[in-house]
Amino acid sequence: MKFILLAGGSGERLWPLSRTMAPKSLLKKEDGKSALQNAYEIALAITRPKNIITVTNIAQETDTRLQLKEISNDTVIISEPMIKNTAPAVASALTYLKRTKKDEIIVIMPVDFVTEDKNDFILTLKSIINTAKKGYIGIMGTKPLEPEVGFGYVKASKNLKFGKEVEKFIEKPDYNTAQEFINDENFYWNCGIYAAKISVLSEEFNKYAKNIIQCCTDDMFDENLKISYLNYEKMPDISIDYALMEKTDKLVMTELNTKWNDIGSWHSIYKESEKDKNGNVITGNVVTNKVENSLIYSSKELVCVSDIENIAVVETEDAVLVCDKNRASEINKLVKVLKKDNKEITQTHKTVFRPWGYYTRLNSGDGWLSKIITVLPSHKLSLQSHNHRSEHWVILEGNALIIMEDESYNLTKGQSIDIPVNKKHSLQNPYKEVLKILEVQKGDYISEDDIIRYEDMYGRVNSIE
Repeated sequence: MKFILLAGGSGERLWPLSRTMAPKSLLKKEDGKSALQNAYEIALAITRPKNIITVTNIAQETDTRLQLKEISNDTVIISEPMIKNTAPAVASALTYLKRTKKDEIIVIMPVDFVTEDKNDFILTLKSIINTAKKGYIGIMGTKPLEPEVGFGYVKASKNLKFGKEVEKFIEKPDYNTAQEFINDENFYWNCGIYAAKISVLSEEFNKYAKNIIQCCTDDMFDENLKISYLNYEKMPDISIDYALMEKTDKLVMTELNTKWNDIGSWHSIYKESEKDKNGNVITGNVVTNKVENSLIYSSKELVCVSDIENIAVVETEDAVLVCDKNRASEINKLVKVLKKDNKEITQTHKTVFRPWGYYTRLNSGDGWLSKIITVLPSHKLSLQSHNHRSEHWVILEGNALIIMEDESYNLTKGQSIDIPVNKKHSLQNPYKEVLKILEVQKGDYISEDDIIRYEDMYGRVNSIE
C-alpha cells in the first residue's frame, strides 16, 4: 500500500505569512513540527517510509527533503518543475507507482490539516482503505461546523455496509449555498483524503481527465524523480476534486468523528487557536484596546489595534494584511492581483531560511541588491558561480573561510572581498561562532535562479534553491 502526500501548494489564503517559497505546510508550529511532518508521521503509522511518496515542487524540494529527513532517511520525493494543482500531482505519482505492475491501494492525502484525535483519524483512514479494496474510491468526510467557502462538500445519505454512498460532490460553494449545506444533515466537509486501487484511479483518469493522464509517460522522471518540464507544462492547472471527484460515481464516504480542520486560512487558524477573555488570538508585539473576536499577528513590529472586532491583522517584515476575519478564505483573490503587480512579495519573505542559515534582503535598485547573510557554525554555502552578477562581501561578525577558484581566504570582521562574475566561490563557516556578512550584488540580472552549483553538502547541486 502506498501514500501520496500532496505538499506542493503555495498557501495563498495564509498570505503574507505563507508564500510560494515558505508555504503553510512547511511552517513549524509551537510543537516544533510542521504540517508536512505531522502528515508524514500519520502515514508512517500505516506503512513504511519507502511506500510514502511526497509530491512537491522544485522551489520547495530542498526544504521538504530536509524536514522529512528529520523523521526518516528513506524518503521518496517527486519534484514538479512548476506549481500546477493536485490533479497533475496525483496523475504523476500514479504514473510512477504503476511501474510496480501491482494493483496496490493508494491513499491520497494533503498535508495541510489538523485533527484532534490522531488515533481516531488513523482508524478512519483504515476504513477508507477497506472501501478501496472493494473497488470504490474511499473518501473521508466530517460534519461541517460552519459555512466555509474554501472547502469541498459531499452529500452522502444512503448507508452501505462499509460507508455512505455519495450522491453529490460540490467543490468550494458560495456562502449562501454553504449555509444551506450546514442545515442539511446529509452534507459533510470533504477532508480531501481518498483511497483507491491503482487500476480504479487509472480508469477514472482515463474516463474524466484524459488530457492529464495522457501527458504522463514512463520516461517523465529523471533519476532523481524530477518531472520533465515538457510533460508538465501541457497539463491543466486543476485540482483532483474538479478534474475527477466531482464526476466519478465510485465515491463511498466514511465519516470522521473527531475534530478536523484545513489550516488553509487565517479564519481556520483563529478557530484552532487558544483565545483570550475577549475572544482574541494574539501573537507577537501587539497592543489592543476594545478589540474582540479577532486574530492579530506580529512577526516583529509593534501592532496597535483599537475599537474593532472580527478582523485579522497580520504583520510580516515586508507586508501588512487587514481583512474581515470571517472572509479570510478570499485572500487568494488578493494574492492573484499581487502576482501581477509585485510577484516577489508572493514568492518569498525578506528573510529566507536555508540549510546553512538564512539571509535577509535589505534593499534593491536598478542592477543591485543588498542582503545580510548569516551562516551557522560548521556550515557552508555551495561551491557556485553566477553568470550575470558580481558580489561584494563585507564581514560583519565572526570569521569567514572563502574559496574562490583555487585560492582560499580567511577574513575577519571589517575585511572585504570581491567575487567577479563567473568565478567559482564558496562562503564557509568552519568555526564555532555565527558568521554574518553584508553582500552587495551588482549585475544586469539580479535573481536567485542565477546560480550554478558544483558541490553542495545539502544535496542541492541540481536545485536553484
